[in-house]
This record gives sequence, structure tokens and C-alpha cells, in this order.
Amino acid sequence: MSPEYISNPEEAKEFLPRYRLFYIVIAVTMVLYLSRLWYLQIFKGDELRDASENNRVKQIRIMAPRGLVFDRNGKVLVENHPGLEAVLSPQYIKDLEKAAQGIGEKLGIDPLKIVQKVQRSRRTEGPFIPVEIKKNLNLEEVTRLMRILLDTPGLEIRETVVRHYPLGPNGAQLFGYLGEITKKQLPTYNKLYLGQIKFQQGDIIGKTGLEEILEKDIRGASGVQFLQVDAFGREATLQTDIYGEGLRDVEPKPGMNIVLTIDKDIQEASYKSFVENQRSGALVVMKSNGEILSWISSPSFNPNDFAQGISPQVLSGLVNDKLKPLRNKVIQDHFSPGSTFKPFMALASLEEKIISPTTVIYCPGAFAFGRRLYHDHLKGGHGNITVYEALERSSNVFFYKMGIQLGIDKMHAYVSSLGIGAKTQVDIPRETTGLMPSAQWKKSAVGEEWQPGENLSVAIGQGFVQTNPLQMAVAYNAIGLGGKVFRPFVIKKILDTDGKVVRENSETLVRDLTKLQPNGIKISPETFRVVKEGMRRVVQGDRGTARSIRLPGVEMAGKTGTAQVMGFSADQIYAKCENRPIHQRHHGWLIAWAPAENPEITVAALAEHSCHGITGAGPMVKAAMKTYFDKYHPELMAEAQAKIIEKTGHIEIEVPEGE
Repeated sequence: MSPEYISNPEEAKEFLPRYRLFYIVIAVTMVLYLSRLWYLQIFKGDELRDASENNRVKQIRIMAPRGLVFDRNGKVLVENHPGLEAVLSPQYIKDLEKAAQGIGEKLGIDPLKIVQKVQRSRRTEGPFIPVEIKKNLNLEEVTRLMRILLDTPGLEIRETVVRHYPLGPNGAQLFGYLGEITKKQLPTYNKLYLGQIKFQQGDIIGKTGLEEILEKDIRGASGVQFLQVDAFGREATLQTDIYGEGLRDVEPKPGMNIVLTIDKDIQEASYKSFVENQRSGALVVMKSNGEILSWISSPSFNPNDFAQGISPQVLSGLVNDKLKPLRNKVIQDHFSPGSTFKPFMALASLEEKIISPTTVIYCPGAFAFGRRLYHDHLKGGHGNITVYEALERSSNVFFYKMGIQLGIDKMHAYVSSLGIGAKTQVDIPRETTGLMPSAQWKKSAVGEEWQPGENLSVAIGQGFVQTNPLQMAVAYNAIGLGGKVFRPFVIKKILDTDGKVVRENSETLVRDLTKLQPNGIKISPETFRVVKEGMRRVVQGDRGTARSIRLPGVEMAGKTGTAQVMGFSADQIYAKCENRPIHQRHHGWLIAWAPAENPEITVAALAEHSCHGITGAGPMVKAAMKTYFDKYHPELMAEAQAKIIEKTGHIEIEVPEGE
């Protein structure tokens, strides 16, 4: 069958409009194609090329290992362990809800939370930044995820670094813990570290303690790795030279290492004593130059729980615990010092010439002032005593009388000079001030005039006075040194990755109280000598309230204290403390230094609701002291114990009652 042709010219003219329309359509189509090609290649070329690279090359952010933390002798206190984490890359996810459902079932996570986390990351960081779903996976979780790995585009199991605290709960409030930066913290931290660190969603930061205060030094710098991937985000088997295209891996830079003043052996002995004696409270061991050897807050928590991803149930238990394990009781919580305040009163009374070392004061079992009777802790009183016996036996009535004659403003001047009621400026965050009251303070804070009867409460460390173990350690250390007040510190050195010292802290003398102070206070060496002797008798004297913490071959000085947590009626004052409900029992203090004449260390301990200082805080102070002298003066301890055993056949330990 032959083809048909149009032979008549008139018939051909009928088709000319159609041809013109066909040519116009072709022309317009070509213009559109060329315009789109110009737009994609010229105007959007760079952006699309980057997007293409991101679909072919995966950029992985490698978190830098945080710096290690060592004690003063090079023993590890905080380290890093290898771990595994599950991450999702949003750019490869086809069905987010379906992926979240599968992952959530395997890891026990609410799928909705996974969806929200990925969507939030897409909005803030874009689609190419992997989102951490769960860190520190265990073997069972890894096995479960492997079953869905091939069917879940974008899901990866990735190596990571997990922070590890070998001491567990011991020192947790000092070292601190880690956590993911919050949405609220992100702009704050980027402003705080502007030009130094750029924080992103998902970053892990120090939340408390040394981890927080050393963030800039200890966190290091993240690295970057580029991998060729297939359409599902999995690493490709065959690779081309992506490095020829300007993509270069960047190795992570580990954080700097920290050397603390802490002694691990003393830290462990102190914490062990708290656990064995089932006490809550705080303890600090400080060298005479301000170096902190041990820092205990009890009860505690395990910072490894935070590093591994703490469960809501465990976190809720810590937050709602009445004993406040998350609080750093060494510097955050404040307590009445009780009778440990009396040495400060002795300094003021001697220096103001209210008494001399030989002045005898009659001290019965109670003292009447106004309409009220103020009781001594010893029902029958102490009779005629000097300041030496008043300290040794812890007479209340003696210091009631001193408080009346001194008045609140004189007491404030002397005691605040020792650092009570003010920050010590220790290099740990969230330190609070406490309070040493004055007449002006009460007028401005309470709106009332100071009452003479309030002098008596303050004189024995009750009433408005509030302090903490670190302030007390600094003050007692100053008495032992004859007036030198040193700033306490924990961070000794910061080392770079090559072990070179970047920064080093040393002792800081805040003031010398034997010289005239801005508030007009000046304390003579003789006054310090008298008070030191009274405090030596507290431990070494025949009637000292702290006789049971004696160590063979080492003379100690110190003071016990019982701080009432509530007032009692006259008929209840001498009731047995241990028979009261736990929340009504007194706090027990013991603060001591050794050697008595020239201190090397000061130990301050508070045992909450323990009724007495010597039975409550005494065991912890003695454990810390013994560990120090066994370690740093073994020949002294061995020689002294050998002499006692040779003489008596055994070592007697006397446990006195009372404070």
C-alpha cells in the first residue's frame, strides 16, 4: 500500500497554521529547557553541587575525647571508655515514623520522642547532621538493632567515647557529671564561649563540678570524617578519590588533662568511713597552703549513670531524695556551726582584753539572761574555769558571758575576718556565702533591731550563723597557722596533650590577721597561741571532748560541735538525742588540724543528724588523718605505735560522751 501525498497546493495551505503552532511550541519548549538549565547550572549550581556531594558523601562529626583528670600523684580520677551509639541521618530517612517505630521497639524508646528529636535537628542543624538516638548501647541493644539495620536507611551504630568515673559515687559532686546541652543553654554557652567554642544541638557538656568549670579546657575540638555512601546512607564498597575534591578528614583534638590537688588514697579512705558509719554530711581535707586533699558530700550519686544516659526514674529519685545527693554540701548547703564556733569567740574575747589566759569565770549548768534561762550542754556546769578549760570541755556558759560583753558587731568583725559567711573563692562552681550576722544585716534583711539576747545564741554558733565545712576548714587552718588565711583550691595543673604545663595554680595568701585589717581587726600571735593550746587540749587533754581521735605520735588540735536543728523546751534539753526522730537530732561537727603546733592538714567534717560531733564526725576525721600520716609520715606512725605496744601491750582508744 503506497503512502498518500498532498499534491494540491491549496490543500497544503490549510495546514500552515498548524505548522506555525507546532514550531512555536517547540521554540517555547526549548526556551524553557535552556532557561531551566541556566538556572540550575549557573544560578543554583554551587548549592546543588553541595547537595549532590552530601548525598554521595556523608560527613561524620567525631567527638573529641575529654581530657583526663588525675590526682596529685598521677592516679586517674576521671577517664574515657570506648562505647557505641545509635544515630540517624535525616537525609536518608524515607519514612521517619516507620523508622522511629522500629528503632523505638528495639531500644525501648518512645517513637514519638525519636520523631521529635529528628525533626528538631532538621530545623536547627539541617538534614545532613546525624542525630544521636541513644548512646552507650549494650550488647543486647546492638544485636537488636543489627536486625533492622539493612531495612532502615540512615540508621547507624557508631563508635563513641563514654566518660567514666572510676570512683563511682565517691567525689561525684566534686567531679560533676555530663549531659546534653539544652535548647536554653545553647545560646548562653555560645555567647559565653564566643570565638572559642561553637556549641551545637546534641553536644555533651559538663553540667556541674569540675566538668562544668573546666569545659573550655577539657572538651577538646571535634573532628570530621568524610565517607562515600550509597543511596541508603551506608558506606559504599567501591570508592573514588573524594579527597581530590577538597574534602579532607580532620582528626579530633583531645581535651587538655587536669591534675588536681586531691589525694586518691585520702579521698577513698574518707568516703569509705562515711559509708561504713552510714552518715550523711560532708568532709573536706585541706593542706595548710590551701590545697584540697579530699572532698566528700554524702549521700552521693553515680556520675556514670549520667554519662551512660540516666533513666527518668533514677533521675527523679535523686531529685526527690530528702537527703539531697545532688547537692554539694561542702560549699552549697549551710549549717549552724554549734560549738565549733567557740574558738572564734575565744580569739575575740582575748584580743579585746575581756579576759586574759588566766581569767577565771564561774560557769554553772545554766545562765539567766532577761526572762530566759540559757543552758550548758553539761547539766551540772563546769564550775570555775579559764579559757583553756572552756575550750577543752566546751562550756556554753563561758561563751554566753563572752557574747554579752563583745556584742554582735565585734563578733561579726572578728569572725568574718576568718572567712565565715563569705565565699572562699574555691575553684568549684555554685559556692554560696552562708551568714555571719551583724546588727546592720538584721535591720536591712529582717527589718528589726538586734536584740541583746541574740548575742548568746550567736556566741555558741547558733541563731543566725550559717556556714559550711570548707569555710570552717579555712578558718581553723588560719588559727593553726597563727593568722594566715589561705584560699582553698582543687585544680593544681592543666596540661596539654604533650604533657606540658599550660596553667598552674599555687597557694594564695588572702590576708594575715596579725596585721591590721580594713575592718580594724588585728589579732596578736599571743592570742593565737592561747587559743591553739586550748584546742590542743580538746584532743590531747584529759577532759577533751575529742580524745577518741588521737593518733599515736601525732598531736592534734581541734574542736567538736553539736548544732541543734530546732529548739527544745527546758524539760527536753537533756533528753537523749538518739531517742528523738531523725529529723530532730542534732548535727555533729568535728574540725581538727595536725600537727598541733605546725599544721600540715586540716580536716572539717559534718555528720547530719548524728547527735554528737565526736561519735558522728569523729570516725571520718580520724580515718582521713590516719591515712594522711600513714602515707606521708609512715616512720613517725610506726615508731609511735611500736613504743605504745612495747609499753602497754595494746593501744587503748577512749570514746568520751557528749560533744
